Amino acid sequence: MKKALFFVFVFSIFSQSCVHKKDGKTEKTSGKINTIAVIIDDQLWNGEIGDTIRNKFASPVIGLPQEEPLFTINQFPVKLLEGFMTNSRNIIVIKKEAKNRFEIVENEYASPQNVIHISGKTTPIILDLIEKNTQVIISKMRQTEIEENQRAIDTAAIDTKKIRKKFKADLRVPKGYNYVLERRKFIWLKKEIPSGNTSILIYQIPLGALNRNLPVTQSIIRTRDSIGNLYIHGRSRNTQMVTEDSYTPYLFHINIKGKETYETKGTWELKNDFMSGPFINYNIIDRANKRILVLEGFCYDPSKEKRDLMFELEAIIKSIEFIKKPQKKKQ
Repeated sequence: MKKALFFVFVFSIFSQSCVHKKDGKTEKTSGKINTIAVIIDDQLWNGEIGDTIRNKFASPVIGLPQEEPLFTINQFPVKLLEGFMTNSRNIIVIKKEAKNRFEIVENEYASPQNVIHISGKTTPIILDLIEKNTQVIISKMRQTEIEENQRAIDTAAIDTKKIRKKFKADLRVPKGYNYVLERRKFIWLKKEIPSGNTSILIYQIPLGALNRNLPVTQSIIRTRDSIGNLYIHGRSRNTQMVTEDSYTPYLFHINIKGKETYETKGTWELKNDFMSGPFINYNIIDRANKRILVLEGFCYDPSKEKRDLMFELEAIIKSIEFIKKPQKKKQ
């Protein structure tokens, strides 16, 4: 009797996120951002395979002051979901069966959705498939989450006319952000949240501003600290924002909208004050306009988790679109 009641209770929880397939219609995905539903039997989950999944997909996010997982993982037994489909955006289905398989299926049960199927005859085969494909899976899921963030912003975005006019570029910025400081080549947007705030900085520097005599990271830090000294201050004197020097920021060479970009992740602090938090900084090499366009997001939310706040800032920044100059008509 107790087992039956337990099953009814668990099933009622899962039924909120699992729906029958109906007439081939695609359901809309839902759920919290950066979450993975792992469909796997308890025996495998409690062994080496489960440990590997947790180590790979719940590893600490780099650049945050406190340790937070890359993804939040929810595990469900395979039998409990037979005959149903989940409307989670990211799903990993792991089974031990005769056929060795790794496949990413988009929108299998709902949209947008990634369903990763991994199966093998033995534990070592499954572990090898996970090991070989971890980065592909993470990249795919992160891109889906960024795009979902951007879709949500589109339904409630602020007017970005000032950004377009000043920088010949546009961003999708959600409601709640306000322009708090504007200069000739600088904009600061801020959103107040219950226990702190999040900010977006937009500014441009000359194309040759990355000092060739310095390592790229050091040059970027020097620039962002000079901007902090100019514009980002605490309430007391001599409390400008600086890059925290206890930890070297992480640097990545990436591409945004076809343009070479330096992505820097680290932590900031107010000099001679107690405020601090994480930042993510993008130096976009915009040769067409002979400049480096810098976009930075940072947050202050003491004693709270910051992973999803920073992820939203990343999604906002990566929504950038460069406005092309109108071509002159040929005579």
